[in-house]
Amino acid sequence: MAMTKPASRPNNPRFSSGPCAKIPTFELAKLSDAALGRSHRAAVGKAKLKAAIEETREILGIPADYRIGIVPASDTGAVEMAMWSLLGERKATMVAWESFGAGWVTDVVKQLKIDAEVKTADYGQIVDLATVDFDTDVVFTWNGTTSGVRVPNGDAIPANRAGLTICDATSAAFAQDLPWDKLDVTTFSWQKVMGGEAAHGMLILSPRAVERLESYTPAWPLPKIFRLTKGGKLIEGIFVGETINTPSMLAVEDYLVALDWAKSVGGLKGLMARANANAKVLWDFCDRNDWIANLADDPATRSNTSVCLKFTDERIKDGAAFAKAVAKKLADYNAAYDIGAYRDAPAGLRIWCGATIEAADVEKLTLWLKWAFEEVMAEQTEAV
Repeated sequence: MAMTKPASRPNNPRFSSGPCAKIPTFELAKLSDAALGRSHRAAVGKAKLKAAIEETREILGIPADYRIGIVPASDTGAVEMAMWSLLGERKATMVAWESFGAGWVTDVVKQLKIDAEVKTADYGQIVDLATVDFDTDVVFTWNGTTSGVRVPNGDAIPANRAGLTICDATSAAFAQDLPWDKLDVTTFSWQKVMGGEAAHGMLILSPRAVERLESYTPAWPLPKIFRLTKGGKLIEGIFVGETINTPSMLAVEDYLVALDWAKSVGGLKGLMARANANAKVLWDFCDRNDWIANLADDPATRSNTSVCLKFTDERIKDGAAFAKAVAKKLADYNAAYDIGAYRDAPAGLRIWCGATIEAADVEKLTLWLKWAFEEVMAEQTEAV
């Protein structure tokens, strides 16, 4: 018997994992104070860029002696800048359990040709950080955006490590508790948990990372866009808002508006609580239905932002086709946009649950998920 189509849709069906949903209170009028048509090097531009840095520090609780810079090319640019500038002084360990982490492995091993140990885990699992030698430089993602698997905590990272930790935290920042004393380089982008506009990355350096930059020169030439030092000293201007290249002042304004909203919902604790509540709706839904499950094997490593799901019904013969049909049906009915699994990930769904999403919308989405599952199952059964 066909299931009745749900009566109401999510108010905001935008569950994409990047760019992610705007803050719930967003409207274009909030960007009216943007420094449009003004130089980013003018006083007004510098002030807004510096404010973006300092408000980021305040909300995330970043230590005062850590540098925060706004850099080009989103999180990817920030990670590449860190790897090209810092790696090569000692052996590296590359840790990956999803596609973006695997991309960093390729860059280090095949492009930079650095001596590196590579540790990987399949989608849904995670590398045991207790097996990692932190006297090497370690590159890893905190939250696997395409696998929905995150590092549960930083306990495995020793305080007295000799190497640097370089952490891609783009889908973790503002939603998960990052242990700053365990992270020497941390990167993220505005378009994930804060729902900001794309193309700008954040690069956060510990004193240990700065010391490496000022004492070590890589063997390879560095493009201008990657250069963090001059004459053996850190270019301090980058970390007070004097960006390497021209930023979008409209995007900067959008980020500032999102940071203000973050403070209004309780700062980092409030943002984490919202993401946790959103993800729990999906986790509970999986517990109630035996045809769908979390891709993450261990509940302790489940992401609260990029929640990845897999269909487990034995009647499904072509998992990729089935998941694609469910995602398309939901999009066609304006119930959920852009929730198909990442192209390199196992077949299934990926639903963003970061802080800009409302739990009530996730609740409504679960009703549509069940309806779409039944509809596609019936359609595929009839086609046999």
